[in-house]
Amino acid sequence: MSRPEHKAPPEIFYNEDEARKYTSNSRIIEIQVSMCERAIELLALPDDQNCMILDIGCGSGLSGEVLTEQGHVWIGIDIAKAMLDVAVERECDGDLVLGDMGHGMPFKSGTFDGAVSISALQWLCNADKTSHHPQKRLYTFFSSLFSSLTRSARVVFQFYPENSDQIELITSQAMKAGFFGGLVVDYPNSAKAKKYFLVLMTGGSAELPAALGTDVAENNRIAYTKKREMARQARGKPLKKSRDWILAKKERRRRQGKETREDTKYTGRRRPCKF
Repeated sequence: MSRPEHKAPPEIFYNEDEARKYTSNSRIIEIQVSMCERAIELLALPDDQNCMILDIGCGSGLSGEVLTEQGHVWIGIDIAKAMLDVAVERECDGDLVLGDMGHGMPFKSGTFDGAVSISALQWLCNADKTSHHPQKRLYTFFSSLFSSLTRSARVVFQFYPENSDQIELITSQAMKAGFFGGLVVDYPNSAKAKKYFLVLMTGGSAELPAALGTDVAENNRIAYTKKREMARQARGKPLKKSRDWILAKKERRRRQGKETREDTKYTGRRRPCKF
């Protein structure tokens, strides 16, 4: 099966039709949410703090919704305008930026407490134009990303390397830009469940998180999941799609200066099914 990055550049591959298919596919949504939750777990963010997170290759905002549900504020950047258009239609809470990762991150120093990226990093290993040099584009990306993070931040990339040479190319440019860290491979012995996560740190070398697929890692994950659920309950967050949830989301959009419909007695009311 041909890889998407071999078919066309991302801004062309993810046209309007492909963007809508991607966002309406229930299996893709399930996988995207699961990988983003794992990426946030690997970020090891403080439990009692809402953080500013950068979503790199945010697409139509599927990962951003996970960040919002966990109480974080986020900004997403993507090169595919069609994907961002779908994110706007879906009324995602994050601010959206149209931009090419290979041109660098256009943000002030120390803006973000962390960053996540799902299924985007491998695109930088391709030369879609004669002016594209993967090694230079990766270094430009990583060096500007390093600058935009606080000095205690982490970045987690879930990506699909084509071979070991790509892994070496990516990690070498990240370390050259000043990052510490390395690769975490979940379920390394499973052909289907195997997932690659590049975990990078700005504040010096630290022990990498345990990969899933071992008894120790699974026990740690159960403890983390229970802790996260307890934190959610303690915050008393309303159920998704409930009236309180919708009102809170609309209020966030108003604070961000976004156009939002007025609240009425019908807001959040469940509509009857139509046949």
